[in-house]
Amino acid sequence: MGNASLEFIAYGLAVAVLFHAAPASFWRKIVLVAASLFFLATFSRGIVSFIPFAIFVLFGYAGFLLIRKAPERWFAPVVITTLVLFFWFKKYAFVPSGAFLTFPYLMLGMSYILFRMLHLMIQERYDPLTVPIDLTRYLCYTCNFLTLVSGPIQRYDEFIGQLDAAGWIHVPVTSVGESVERIIRGYFKAAVLALIFSSMQASALASGAHSVWDGVVIFGSYPLFLYCNFSGYIDIVIGISSLMGIRLPENFDRPFSCDSFIGFWSRWHITLSEWLRSYVYTPLLMGLMRRYPAPALQNTWAILAFFVTFFLIGVWHGQTAAFLFFGFLQGLGVSVNKLFQVRMGAWLGTKRYKALSREPVYVMLGRGLTFTYFAFTLAWFWADWAEIAKLERSFGWRELAIV
Repeated sequence: MGNASLEFIAYGLAVAVLFHAAPASFWRKIVLVAASLFFLATFSRGIVSFIPFAIFVLFGYAGFLLIRKAPERWFAPVVITTLVLFFWFKKYAFVPSGAFLTFPYLMLGMSYILFRMLHLMIQERYDPLTVPIDLTRYLCYTCNFLTLVSGPIQRYDEFIGQLDAAGWIHVPVTSVGESVERIIRGYFKAAVLALIFSSMQASALASGAHSVWDGVVIFGSYPLFLYCNFSGYIDIVIGISSLMGIRLPENFDRPFSCDSFIGFWSRWHITLSEWLRSYVYTPLLMGLMRRYPAPALQNTWAILAFFVTFFLIGVWHGQTAAFLFFGFLQGLGVSVNKLFQVRMGAWLGTKRYKALSREPVYVMLGRGLTFTYFAFTLAWFWADWAEIAKLERSFGWRELAIV
């Protein structure tokens, strides 16, 4: 069942109808758990291939209960074990290959499940949840088939408050129309526009003698493909979820209109950026400022926290060294962007720098540089090191620099 296929849309609409078949919130939970398990089963190769996935998910729930029982004692061991299981099951390059399981097994959605599990664990340790959570609610939250593959990542209390609503969930007629329109728009983006940009890149890669124009197409078409494919899928799942009466957070907000790399990441994969800001950037920055409170170091700590946070984006996205380098480039981009803002503010003064940043030429240049840098970094997202080396030999460094 393709993520943005007509089959997936039909399945989601059928689940939405069943979701409204009874007023009891328990019924809605049962429908969502069953629908999610069936969706997962379409990717599984049998019971055995499902076991590692089940171990990972159920360990998350057991670990959450341990943290709830004794937060100070269990938080660190549970979180560390969760991360070890994740790296092991996902077969990260820094894990000895001899330790990997030798049979094929289901890994679909583990990356997003990890963030939801960590959210529950961290909240229970530092700001205990006041809303109920049991195994059924936990499975609805972590394994929701709509958000399993590509998000968005929603806070537990926001999600469960809607799922636990008493009585019938009323979806206004206008909302139905808007949701259907969004599903259609999302399908067009994911199935038509994304295919066009993907075909453009494939055609340019397949051409024998690469020109500068081929390089522009190869590097420039992939961000557009990724945006159409990713945001189109998000449109579909938000539309289906709205028909169920469950509001999901937005994940994109015109990212290519941003004139800075930091601004870009506040509009691209928004829920991922917000999660990392809440659980990595802010705690790391506050910890550094408490440990080394000198005012002169505040910008240095902010730059370092930016780098670490966005480096982790690469680590989370994939298991290979190429993804580590992708993360390094994301961290480098936001860190240099922050350093530039600090230096310009010190040189021109805050008021003059803000005035400059609103100038049309500045905005245009900023947008161009932001898109170009992101397109460059994505080369380590869609290609491995061997393919990167092949492109370098094909174009040469001079042509790549021009591109």
